[in-house]
Amino acid sequence: MKPIVECFFDEATFTASYLVKEPEGRSCAIIDPVLDFDYASGRTSHVSTDKILARVREENLQVEWILDTHAHADHLSAAHFLRKELGCKIGIGADITRVQKTFAQIYNESDQIPQDGRQFDHLFADGETFTIGKLSVQVMHTPGHTPACLTYVIGDAAFVGDTLFMPDYGSARCDFPGGSAETLYHSVQRIFALPEETRLFVCHDYKAPGRDEYRWESTVAEEKAHNIHLGNHRSLADFVELRQKRDATLAMPKLILPALQVNIRAGELPPKEDNGVAYLRIPLNAV
Repeated sequence: MKPIVECFFDEATFTASYLVKEPEGRSCAIIDPVLDFDYASGRTSHVSTDKILARVREENLQVEWILDTHAHADHLSAAHFLRKELGCKIGIGADITRVQKTFAQIYNESDQIPQDGRQFDHLFADGETFTIGKLSVQVMHTPGHTPACLTYVIGDAAFVGDTLFMPDYGSARCDFPGGSAETLYHSVQRIFALPEETRLFVCHDYKAPGRDEYRWESTVAEEKAHNIHLGNHRSLADFVELRQKRDATLAMPKLILPALQVNIRAGELPPKEDNGVAYLRIPLNAV
């Protein structure tokens, strides 16, 4: 089946969130929703998710799943907020537990953050299948950017998270804890093995030089032929060299420290303290 896909693009974080609907019916899923966060004021808001909720209510949709492709470093996940609003389930990759263990130590909160994935309703394994209404979903473990990255293949569409970007922008960085350029290369080959007409939906777009508009959809054929990092049969050795050199020049994402602290909790903010206020920890000189 060919799902109906609607993108909600958050320009503040360059994030593409998706509402994925069965072509005939009311069932749907939301992929990689954004919780708005103003770092300067420390305030959260729901401007981005309100747009998605408006569409869900306008079309009287039944949201079955909130699906995160990985624990994001560039935006806070709105999964927890949407679960409270909609009563749906949250899913993420089974290796989120590895990410939780790493970052719970970085935040010195190993005794406060459970590291068995219990914050999520389901931890997906590689090759697992499930349904969204009548839509069949296949789970592909596509690590490299992070250890827990997933690609969700839904009918003729695949939601690749940060594994790939648009062909003129390339691929995701691999220098986060647990990341690996070699692993990412092999993950992309799995995506490239999908039918060439498969629609690929990326999680971010930053407008490649010379391009005036944001884009978030390509195909396997386009990526295989034109991706500037991985297309045209680039070898593993060439990609690893390219990726490592590029990663060495990149600054950390500006929201990585608040984002990971929230996202390993499935988008739930840290518990409020005795004054009724929740606080984020910023480890100094640790990342």
